[in-house]
Amino acid sequence: MARLNTMTASSPAAETAAAQSQDDTQAAHIVVITTGGTIACTADEQGHLVPTVSGEELIAPVAARCPQVQFTIRDIHRLDSSSMTFADVDGIVAAVHEALADETVTGVIVTHGTDSMEETACALDVFHADPRPVVVTGAQHPHNHPDSDGLFNLLDAVNIVAAPTAQGIGVLIVFGRAVLPARGAVKWHTTDELAFATNGPEEPVRPDPLPVKPLADIRVEVIAAYPGCDGTLVDAAIAAGAQGLVVCGLGSGNVAQALGNRLAEVLKDGIPVVLTTRVPRGEVTALYGGGGGGATLHQLGAIGSSYLRAGQARVLLAAAIATGVHPQTLF
Repeated sequence: MARLNTMTASSPAAETAAAQSQDDTQAAHIVVITTGGTIACTADEQGHLVPTVSGEELIAPVAARCPQVQFTIRDIHRLDSSSMTFADVDGIVAAVHEALADETVTGVIVTHGTDSMEETACALDVFHADPRPVVVTGAQHPHNHPDSDGLFNLLDAVNIVAAPTAQGIGVLIVFGRAVLPARGAVKWHTTDELAFATNGPEEPVRPDPLPVKPLADIRVEVIAAYPGCDGTLVDAAIAAGAQGLVVCGLGSGNVAQALGNRLAEVLKDGIPVVLTTRVPRGEVTALYGGGGGGATLHQLGAIGSSYLRAGQARVLLAAAIATGVHPQTLF
């Protein structure tokens, strides 16, 4: 069974204090792509957090501590990441690929809100064919908070991008002193500075990267199952034009019989279905029979999400539909 854990890196980010970054970071050219999120937020007159901080403002104290690093900053969004659409994600993917087209670039840092960081990191990873590192980071406290963690996360991200050990291992989330592969990462705490963990192995096997295709026109809906759930939510999703479904099931990936019967019809119609689970830890396994059992649905063509949860399963299913590959190859 996969465990929910954090992977401590053997890189400078895990071995030294972030304040020593200027001593540990090698000379590098790092492109920073900013998209908003808490790391770029300040409080308005009502005390509500809104993203107002530019990339230049975010990076200024980092650059002061890392004078040997050349930073190129590109602001592309100032969003609360809960509003991040596939079209927005497409823009981030394009910006990363544009940055890596420059051979002088050591790697890329993407600043992002934590609410959907795991989805964007997964989308970046599934299209990432370059050995140079891409790191996604952010903050749990806003920019002007007395205990803001954004600076330290950025310094750690710089160290990771500049580290030779970060080559060829895909997209990473660097956050709260943890260094996590994008694949399998989940936000596991709403407020703790150690915001992310992984439900996957420390070195997950990455599928072959896909050619970049836009996700904006792909509609994949997530269905939250519950005891006794019927097919009403499935009907609504199909009526809205869903091209694929991710079902957040119970236990190891099971649903009520009525819902299972409706999913069987959907699968016969050729609409892909990925089964995941609402359980925080462990993998989806096809063990149970009956109308809503994971084994029954697997026999009908449903795909188990392994250790991936609903957010990343939705991204991967959308990527499979967009590129025309069989979804099973991504799980």
